[in-house]
Amino acid sequence: MEIAPLYTDITDGPDQGQAYWLKTEDGVRIRAGVWTQDGAKGTVLLFPGRTEYIEKYSGTAHDLAKCGYATIAIDWRGQGLADRLTRNPMSGHVIKFDDYLKDIDVVIEMAEQLELPKPWHLLGHSMGGGIGLQAVMKGLQVASCAFSGPMWGISISTPMRPVAWTLSTLAQKTGLGHLFTPGTSKSSYVLEEAFEDNKLTNDRPMYDYMIDQVRAQPDLGLGGPSMGWLIESLKVTRWLHKQPSPDLPCFTFYGSLEAIVDIPRIEDRMARWPNGTLYVVEGAHHEVLMDTPEVRADITRRLCDHFDKAAAIYPGQPSDVDGPAQQPSAPSHPLRSDSAVA
Repeated sequence: MEIAPLYTDITDGPDQGQAYWLKTEDGVRIRAGVWTQDGAKGTVLLFPGRTEYIEKYSGTAHDLAKCGYATIAIDWRGQGLADRLTRNPMSGHVIKFDDYLKDIDVVIEMAEQLELPKPWHLLGHSMGGGIGLQAVMKGLQVASCAFSGPMWGISISTPMRPVAWTLSTLAQKTGLGHLFTPGTSKSSYVLEEAFEDNKLTNDRPMYDYMIDQVRAQPDLGLGGPSMGWLIESLKVTRWLHKQPSPDLPCFTFYGSLEAIVDIPRIEDRMARWPNGTLYVVEGAHHEVLMDTPEVRADITRRLCDHFDKAAAIYPGQPSDVDGPAQQPSAPSHPLRSDSAVA
């Protein structure tokens, strides 16, 4: 593993942070960030959303550390400091949605090499929630999962949905999948949208924090999604909708003012998740993990309670009363990317 930059001057994470360059099986260089601590009782695999990057989640890592958890976060291909996939680096693009599973494969290998404490738990936000659900459906071994405003569907008006499918399909088939989706641009959202009109957070200091990070390190910024990303995301969310829920404890939450992901898809999924809990955060927007201090404290407490309870019942891991906990084994194979997402 090669050491990668971690811009600690624009973060507020735990002191023991380190980033690494990783090379995926198809030759894409991605970045992973790790925040460890002595005596951690487990590790949270944090899967960020579209446009996001490791430094943005340093505060979440700090909150989880206070609960006793280490954190590992990913710069997905096409964003953050990972390799960009189009000539225009501000285009949020992916060739196949399954390619994100290749990013997870090398991060899991790194986590094993670093001997990050187990059990491991998944926390996926927005697009990271879509990737994370696909991953656990295809073999990612974690003790539990949690999702923040997960992208299990994209918020598109009923009249525009067939238009989105048609235009993005045609763009991909005609070699124009790298182009921005209509109505989006190469500019970072937080640099264009006034706080008063933003769909991310109610917390002005947090919004300013996001702005300051991208201004200080422009290479972290990302613009709108490409047409290729859109069609791949539409296909994978349709595939996810058809699958049964994984046999894992699950805690999912979203803000009552959510306007980016499809709420009915979230509600439908959680209604079909026997060991799942759905929590609606009144008055919050899309990024609940980056809302007001009061909201963040409430969500952190609920997340850590969820992880703690899941660890106590994780198969093959007896309670402390019965002796030392047995660590769950890592997958013996990479995440399966052979099934079609269509």
